[in-house]
Amino acid sequence: MPTRFLIVPQWQGSSSSRAMQLMDGAAAVAGDLPASATTTVDVPMEAGESLGSGVNRLSSISMIRDRAAAALTELSAIGDGLIVTIGGDCAADLASVQHAVSRRPSGSVALVWFDAHGDLNTAESSPSAAFHGMVLRALLGEAPDPLASVGDAVLAPHSVVLAGTRELDDGEAAYVDEAGIRLVTIEELHTPDALVDAVVATGADSVYVHVDLDVLDPGAMSGVQFPEPFGLQPEEVVAAITALRGRFELAGAAITEFAPRTPDAASDDLTVILRILGALTRRMPDDGAPS
Repeated sequence: MPTRFLIVPQWQGSSSSRAMQLMDGAAAVAGDLPASATTTVDVPMEAGESLGSGVNRLSSISMIRDRAAAALTELSAIGDGLIVTIGGDCAADLASVQHAVSRRPSGSVALVWFDAHGDLNTAESSPSAAFHGMVLRALLGEAPDPLASVGDAVLAPHSVVLAGTRELDDGEAAYVDEAGIRLVTIEELHTPDALVDAVVATGADSVYVHVDLDVLDPGAMSGVQFPEPFGLQPEEVVAAITALRGRFELAGAAITEFAPRTPDAASDDLTVILRILGALTRRMPDDGAPS
């Protein structure tokens, strides 16, 4: 089956004053994808309400999650090909991860979270109340209704691998230690085998790969809202993804948090994004028909 792309230009989960530029980023990436293989989720312009949840804009985020889930169900009815989600903020693939995990036996999917940040806050611990800093915790089943994973979609902490994370709030760092979440550092990612070994240790036979572009060094990617120094180079991300795909089935993937400041800046960054997208989608030697 050909790869299909789900465009979720969600901005409501971001805490940035430039949050709406995430819509521009998603549109820029979508412009380089085949229209026949692309589905776009309708994202409202309105911010939405917190509804007393402690999560800013919860009503809109929940609506978008439901719309994305419906689109994923329709795409899966067509066949079992790879679905790559293009965000939007980090919560743009909330439904995509939930969908991928729920369709496979418990524990069979590992989630590799390429991100400079942990995204492991709760509504109570978050310093910003922005959901893009809580989405991974929601996938572990801890978030206000109706955003938290439930039933077969809940990930266990041992199934999560943080990759390239270098900025954790105190509460997040404590949770990583308490829950036993694996963290593969920037230094360790200079060797792709370190990430493969971390996923092997989860016991999973497939992997969902989430890429927040701020995992990259700011010198290699300018169009992100919360850059952190000393990140990965594009070739290191490509090598890590290629190594993962050489060992595991790819259950799904996403690229998120592209927020270009100008059209010219978007053009420069798209070269890097398309390299990462190519690593996620190119046919591997043991694949079936070409995608």
